Amino acid sequence: MVIRGNNRLVDAFIYVFLAFVAFMSLAPILNTLAISLSSKVAVSAGQVTFWPVDPNLFAYKQVLQDRSFFVSFGVSVKRVLLGGGLNFLLTVLMAYPLSRTSKQFPMRNGYMWFIIFTMLFSGGLVPWYMTINKLGLMDTIWALVLPPAVPVFNVILLMNFFRGIPKELDEAANIDGAGPWKILWTIYVPVSLPALASVTLFSIVGHWNSFFDGMILMNHKQNWPLQTYIQQLLVSVTSIMNTTDPEEIKRLTNLSGQLLNAAKVIISMLPIAVIYPFLQRFFIHGIVLGSVKE
Repeated sequence: MVIRGNNRLVDAFIYVFLAFVAFMSLAPILNTLAISLSSKVAVSAGQVTFWPVDPNLFAYKQVLQDRSFFVSFGVSVKRVLLGGGLNFLLTVLMAYPLSRTSKQFPMRNGYMWFIIFTMLFSGGLVPWYMTINKLGLMDTIWALVLPPAVPVFNVILLMNFFRGIPKELDEAANIDGAGPWKILWTIYVPVSLPALASVTLFSIVGHWNSFFDGMILMNHKQNWPLQTYIQQLLVSVTSIMNTTDPEEIKRLTNLSGQLLNAAKVIISMLPIAVIYPFLQRFFIHGIVLGSVKE
């Protein structure tokens, strides 16, 4: 009885502790959401915690009313589709041969040292910019998707996952007359869904959240990805002074930079929040298996 009582006490402590950790993880998001829905006066006075004060949608209207928002949203969707698809294809095609032994792929070790070197050492921002400029990629979607086309960390993760697949599957496929391409796409890819979901999620999040490259590689506003667009949103005194519409003046004076920033964060995280539940069941399994070197 004493042992059972102690176990229940320990279990209760663990549940309370995990609930506290979960709340602390969600607290910044709840606070940001509450700020984005509160009035400028309440936010400036520091009255907002986890519940909106004087609820309103002024900040969201400011973000969503501009046509540029939807243009930038489309650019980000296009970037995720092109960049994520390219990352997926090149990661698979690079990880599979590197998962072979040195006997099967004699140059394997040389390629491994090369890609690890590129992961540890960068050429620098200026050479990166000059290369993209010389290739004529400036102000195009390809400037956003080609430079990060081969994510080395994802390649290593997927390579280690491939190396953990039983070799008997290769032997059975070889006996049946299957070549390397057929083995890759009919055996390795289907059984590697957890790892593929993990690296795909990494690519999607990376492309969606990136804003710096859009700032320095895009010369026109209509080519900005969403994160670059929301980084540039400002409510300035000039904006208020240049309009004579009373409703517009009222709307702008009810906004502040903090309100807009909170609305930006909430809007920008929604697509990833929608995608993540579909990949979450593969995520942990893929990370654990792909991080173990045989």
